Amino acid sequence: MKTTKQIRATFLLLLTAVIWGLAFVAQEVGAEYLGTFSFNGIRFLLGAASLIPVILLFEREQMNGAKWQKLLGSSLAAGTVLFLASALQQYGVQLGTPAGKAGFITGLYTVIVPILSLILFRRKTHALVWTGAVLAVAGLLLLNLDDRFNLVIGAGECCLLGGSVMWAVHILVIDKFVTSLSPLKFSMGQFIVCGVESLLCALLWEDITLTAVRAAAVPLIYGGLMSVGVAYTCQALGQKDSDPTVAAIVFSMESVFSVIGGVLILHAHMEWQAYAGCALILTGIIISQLSPGKKSPESEYVTDVLSDEKKNREQLPLEV
Repeated sequence: MKTTKQIRATFLLLLTAVIWGLAFVAQEVGAEYLGTFSFNGIRFLLGAASLIPVILLFEREQMNGAKWQKLLGSSLAAGTVLFLASALQQYGVQLGTPAGKAGFITGLYTVIVPILSLILFRRKTHALVWTGAVLAVAGLLLLNLDDRFNLVIGAGECCLLGGSVMWAVHILVIDKFVTSLSPLKFSMGQFIVCGVESLLCALLWEDITLTAVRAAAVPLIYGGLMSVGVAYTCQALGQKDSDPTVAAIVFSMESVFSVIGGVLILHAHMEWQAYAGCALILTGIIISQLSPGKKSPESEYVTDVLSDEKKNREQLPLEV
């Protein structure tokens, strides 16, 4: 029977999934006013700023020169990968991919992570992961059938799929660099890197006007403060008292909430085969997280961070 702490943790994780799922709606609306790099640059810098009070309240680790150097190097590496992943995702949305569809294609990263781990690091991958991958690919095909059952995969879908691969790479980069660092400072560092790189690209290739920023104010605030600041804190508090595998499965509901948000807020419509594809992708994602006796790389990272944080007197864990 679940304890009160576990029930609260599950609620916080589910709230995180809701916020992240609805963030796809914010991205779709924001894309109507701002270019990919402008929108990402502003929202990630807002997200970084939202972590300042959290760091002041909970961060107690003393930083020496060597730790700062490692933090800066790791933030630069992870932030650059985050820049590529978020740019591909936002551009895919800007090209017209609906929020719900974008959420499910992005969610494929949870299946891609263990596959990349096998290819790059020779980590053993359980048969359930391959089963989940097959279901996810089948779901992706259904998701991209039109009303005449023709397969239609446009530039937006390709960008989102590329972004999903980069989200998986981002998790592996974190797994490699971050376990010995302050997760709060690291998260803020990578958000700053991503935001600055995005704004530099925006200055080169996009026109940023104050009128456009004002028009996109609500999506920017939601994407920056809610999906980074609030969701980050809920994720940290929830994972503190939750099993990592349970957390990964709850997070997979992000895709479902992206569809719900698209239907309720944007009045989006998908054919029945697209909903069937969403169901297959969600099933594949969940199955891939159920490998017995082995945690996924992202779950292993969560466990390592939580262990380190307990030694450091209850600092908050992880990244968005």
